[in-house]
Amino acid sequence: MNREEAWQLVTEWTESESLRHHMLAVEAAMRAYAQHFGEDVELWGVAGLVHDFDYERYPDMTAPDGHPFTGIEVLRERGVDDAIVRTVAAHASERTGVMPESLMEKTLVAVDELTGFLTAVALVRPTRDIRDITKISSVRKKWKDRSFAAAVSREEIEHAAAALGVDLWDEHVPRVLDAMKAIAPELGLAGDASNT
Repeated sequence: MNREEAWQLVTEWTESESLRHHMLAVEAAMRAYAQHFGEDVELWGVAGLVHDFDYERYPDMTAPDGHPFTGIEVLRERGVDDAIVRTVAAHASERTGVMPESLMEKTLVAVDELTGFLTAVALVRPTRDIRDITKISSVRKKWKDRSFAAAVSREEIEHAAAALGVDLWDEHVPRVLDAMKAIAPELGLAGDASNT
């Protein structure tokens, strides 16, 4: 599956603009990490882009056909690279039983929740522009406020960054933030310009 086919799948299955933005953010973070680790940027990007494509149609994660089980089957039926299929399964290991083992799988787990947290940080800024987050300390301040973006598991992100062997604040958060800044308009996080 190439990037164009992946995006077609996402747009076919997902109407929610915010969910599409999330998948684009995860794709950008995965591409940044693939480049950092010297891995296949396209493969990693596609894995990030499609990881939640079935969520809107099958949000009941307790159902046998809920996210990500339906998505996994659709990807298999389309002959998608097993590394991508396994990465999608591993990002929901508590439901699928597929533990993240490869670097790509661990990276998806590490960036998934963090992109949501960084989006929330950007959206509460007066400009609503992620590019205006110039100090990691401002992200860290929100991180410490447990009532902010309370659904985001900070422990999961911390654990996943450690599993990748990267420092949370010196490497992980800045790398993901920079990846998201690079596509701010596509994420709807470029202030007024992205809302037109």
